[in-house]
Amino acid sequence: MRIRTNSRIMKEYIMSKRTNRSGRGCGFSRREFLGGCAACAAGIAGISALSAAQAQTLDTIPRTRAKVRLFFTHERSEKATWPNIGYDYEGRKKELLGRLKKALPGIEFIPTTLTKAEAGQKTQQILDSDKGKDIDGYVVYMLGIWVRASRRIAESGLPTIFVDDLYAGSGEFLTEYARAKRKGLKVIGVSSSDFEDVVQALRCFECMKQLSSSKVLEVGAGPGYWAYVDYKLIEETLGVKVVPIDFAQLDEAYNAADEAKATKWAEKWVRDASKVVEPSQKEIVKSGAMYVAMLDLMEQQKAQAIAINCLGGFYGGKMRAYPCLGFFQLNNDGYVGACEADICSTLTMLIMAYLVKRPGYISDPVIDTSKNRIIYAHCVAPNRVFGTDGASNPYHIRNHSEDRKGAAVRSLMPLGEMTTSIKFDPRKRQVIFHQAKAVENVDEDKACRTKLAAEVKGDIDKLLNYWDEWSWHRVTFYGDLKRPVYNIATLLGFEVVEEA
Repeated sequence: MRIRTNSRIMKEYIMSKRTNRSGRGCGFSRREFLGGCAACAAGIAGISALSAAQAQTLDTIPRTRAKVRLFFTHERSEKATWPNIGYDYEGRKKELLGRLKKALPGIEFIPTTLTKAEAGQKTQQILDSDKGKDIDGYVVYMLGIWVRASRRIAESGLPTIFVDDLYAGSGEFLTEYARAKRKGLKVIGVSSSDFEDVVQALRCFECMKQLSSSKVLEVGAGPGYWAYVDYKLIEETLGVKVVPIDFAQLDEAYNAADEAKATKWAEKWVRDASKVVEPSQKEIVKSGAMYVAMLDLMEQQKAQAIAINCLGGFYGGKMRAYPCLGFFQLNNDGYVGACEADICSTLTMLIMAYLVKRPGYISDPVIDTSKNRIIYAHCVAPNRVFGTDGASNPYHIRNHSEDRKGAAVRSLMPLGEMTTSIKFDPRKRQVIFHQAKAVENVDEDKACRTKLAAEVKGDIDKLLNYWDEWSWHRVTFYGDLKRPVYNIATLLGFEVVEEA
């Protein structure tokens, strides 16, 4: 695509962004952050707003529903037991099923009741009949105790969730869940008065079903750490299909990119940025064209994620624009754009996008032991860290740090929040995990543009021990996501390795 640079309005606006120094580099309070970009919504006079008719958007998120058998287990109501004699089990089941269907539209529930008198034979008959029926998992909702069906269900091999309806199934829940954990079964347990904890756990089934219908495009992958995971292994362990794309295909899509769409995206990014520092209008429009090319490839393949060997492609003259701004947009919109063809990080971002509806960002961390800090540094990061419907934080458009070329992002992310940094590895069947509290957006010219400093939760000396086994990259998400990470890891059969 030939990039024209005759947009006087955009040139003038970029210049105004370069001289606007109101965007601060650090020190946002939670209140300031939530109010952060309210002015952005008003737009800028003279630059037209982006619309679906003018610029391309994606619609490739899988809509297949998980099929889950929901076992309600309890005694007959005339029995004197927990919760109590005469308890209205039918009313409670109706209430719970209604709440679950409302909260989890991505799951088709098959409700089944098991009482103590029939549990043994009936349970096995159901498990046998479910084979070959595309059942994605089981939930055992314990409305009473000592039905004794949960053990056989847990040993079926399908991912299983035990739920204790407090003061009802507690005795059986505690003993059988402990046993299942000790045996290493794919079983997680929920024992909480907060119904949202039940919903969060069951959302794992939605996530796994979406993964089984997902595609990742990996562009220009070559020899090196990122290429070591076999595509077949990924499909076997996570259900995700990886489609290799060569640089020539990406360049062909770039040449065919619609200039009007590319310009509209460039205008949006400039309009929403706190300031533009180095890149010219031409460079930002080229980034828009690269984004349109990525969207075209993803639409053709019905893919939800794209990972590009960006440094190898750009340094080798096989790419004419960095994908950083495109990745920024994809991650803000609930999809995945991943740096350096890092397939493990890409899969991690996709898993968490489905599970917690929040974007992650890959980084090359720096550790400062004198301040008990880890600094997550990269030239790509989202500015909607709490999800597509969450507040946006300020960002700057910069050039790419190492070679001072192209266009990239410095995202000024919210402070005072817990972050969770992880990476799933299908070959190891493990997840590396640590947490840290965001404290500063570091303003330092060296290294990558976005630099989020966070105080490590745990032992920072221990955090120095795993990088040779897991590489330099980590993927950071906002929020205390320990429970969701452990839940999905267990149901996938992965071990969590806490590195701090």
